[in-house]
Amino acid sequence: MTNIQALTRPANLDQEALHEFSDALTDYVPGIERDMARLGREPTNRVVIADIFRALHNIKGDAALCRVETAVLIAHPIESLLTRLRSGEAAYTPLLGEVMLLALDRLELATESLVAGRSIEHLRLVELVEGLERISLAAPQEVAAAAAQLIESVTGFQPQAMLHTMVESSPQPSRQTGGQAADLQLFHALAQQFEARSPLFAGRTGRVLQLALDTNRAAGSPVDTVQLEAAACMHDVGMMFLPESIWLKVGKMSEAEHKRLHTHPGLTADLLERMDGWQEASRIVRQHHEMWDGAGYPNGLRGDAICPGAKLLAIVDAFEAVTLKHSARGHKRSVLRAIAEVNACDRQFAPEWIAPFNGVIRRMLEQ
Repeated sequence: MTNIQALTRPANLDQEALHEFSDALTDYVPGIERDMARLGREPTNRVVIADIFRALHNIKGDAALCRVETAVLIAHPIESLLTRLRSGEAAYTPLLGEVMLLALDRLELATESLVAGRSIEHLRLVELVEGLERISLAAPQEVAAAAAQLIESVTGFQPQAMLHTMVESSPQPSRQTGGQAADLQLFHALAQQFEARSPLFAGRTGRVLQLALDTNRAAGSPVDTVQLEAAACMHDVGMMFLPESIWLKVGKMSEAEHKRLHTHPGLTADLLERMDGWQEASRIVRQHHEMWDGAGYPNGLRGDAICPGAKLLAIVDAFEAVTLKHSARGHKRSVLRAIAEVNACDRQFAPEWIAPFNGVIRRMLEQ
C-alpha cells in the first residue's frame, strides 16, 4: 500500500542528508535525460536501457541511504518498469518515455520543494506513484492505456497532446504610435543580440512574445499590447550586462552568483524607465521575477502588488525557462512536460493567468 504521508506531508527529514540526496540527484538527472533522448532514437538498445536502470537504481539507493522515502517511492516503480524493458517483457514507446521523464520531473520538483521547506501536496505524487505501479504490473497490451491514464491524472492534459512539440509561429505585430515603432525595432534588435549569445536561445523571443500576446488576448487583453511586446523583448536583456559565466551557467549557482543574477531585471527596467512612453514596460520587466506567494525577487512583492503584465510574463518566462533547462541537458522537452511543471508550481503564479495560459497551450496542441 502506498505511503500517503511520505508523498504528501513527509516528516522527520534529516536536512543534511536531504541536501546530500538533492546534490546527487542533480548529478544523475542530466545523464538520464541524455540517455532517454538516445533511447528515443534507438528504442531497442538494451545497453542504453541498462544505463538508465543503473542510474535509477543508484538514485533509489541514495534516497534510501539519506532516508528520503518520498524519492524511494517514486524511483522504485520507474526501476520496475525499466526491469520489464530490459527483459523484453515490455517494449519502449514514446509514451513510456514521456511517463518516465514526467516522473523524473516530479522527483526533481519534490526534492527541490523539500529542500526549500515547501509543501509537496500539490504535486499529485500519490497519483503518480500509483500510476507507475499500475504500468509496472500491467499486461503488455494494457501498458499504453495505463500510461495515458497516468499522464492525464498527473498533468490534467489529454494524453494525445504528449507527443507534440512547441510550434514556432510569428507574433502578430501590435499597433504602434509615433516613435514607438522605432523603439520596438531597437528592442527586437537587442533581443536578437541576447539570443545570439547561445544556440539554446534561438527563437526564444518569438516564443515568449507569442505566448504572452495570445494569453493576454485569451484573458480579454487587460495588458497594453505594445507595452507587453516591449517587455517581452527586453525582459532578459539586462543579462548581457552580467558576466556570461553566470547567466550561461548550466550547473548550480553559488549564492553570490544568484545575487548578481537577480540584478538583471532592474538593469533593463532602469533603461526603459528613462525612455519616454515605456514606463509600464519598465514595471513589467522589473517585476517579472516576483511571485504571487512573495518568494520572488528583487523586492519580494506578493499578490496584487505585482502589476498584471509582470504576472503574465512570469508564467510565460517560467515555461520557456523549463524548456531551456532540459534542452541544455540534451533532451528536447515536450510542451506537455513543460506545462505540467509550470502548473505544479502554480502557487508561484497569479491564479487569474493560469487558466488563460493553459487554454492557449491546449489550443496550440490541438492544431
